[in-house]
Amino acid sequence: MFASFYDVMIAKGRWMLIPRGLGTTLLIAFFAVLIGSVLGCVFALFKISKSKVLNCISAVYTTIIRGIPMATQLMIFYFVIFSPMGVNNAVLVAIIAFGINSGAYCTEIFRAGIQGVDKGQMEAGRSLGLSWNQTLVKIVLPQAIKTSLPTYTSEFITMIKETSVASFIAVADLQKSCDNIRNATYNAWIPLLSCAAIYLCLTLGLTKLFSILEKRMAKSDRS
Repeated sequence: MFASFYDVMIAKGRWMLIPRGLGTTLLIAFFAVLIGSVLGCVFALFKISKSKVLNCISAVYTTIIRGIPMATQLMIFYFVIFSPMGVNNAVLVAIIAFGINSGAYCTEIFRAGIQGVDKGQMEAGRSLGLSWNQTLVKIVLPQAIKTSLPTYTSEFITMIKETSVASFIAVADLQKSCDNIRNATYNAWIPLLSCAAIYLCLTLGLTKLFSILEKRMAKSDRS
């Protein structure tokens, strides 16, 4: 078994493909969630606003993006939108596509978090002389962030796993790197199980990290 692992992964330096692919996966996931968080904040505010136009814009965005599979969205962005414009940077396209996709889910996460805060908090802020925007930023949003953190954590972890479809547009991410090793060695189980183990370690590590963050925030509330 060790000899087989050596021949597949170690020989000819094939294992070096994995850290490179992992770096690309983390790069895409990090910036996608960053973009998604910004879009989520904006469209969540659109959804809770009193403007029917902004409500409609947010509803259309979330309905379309959440209703189309991620792999299909990715290929539409790459082959239909960006390639005709001469943009062939697959990693950049993947970041944008995953970011827009994440934004639709973050919109619902943040909306639920904001609307989950007791309405009396907004009324209390207004009674103290704060404007609607000031009350939202200083009182409502801090509480909404704590409420939304567990679901937001799940979105980040899900995004890391979903980046595996980035290989559809030839992005050399973790999944693609393991596929290249499989194709070069005609051995499927070693590179694919290695890929699965790395994704599992990533998700477990991030789950633990966010769990520690949640506990610290809970302690700060009690102190």
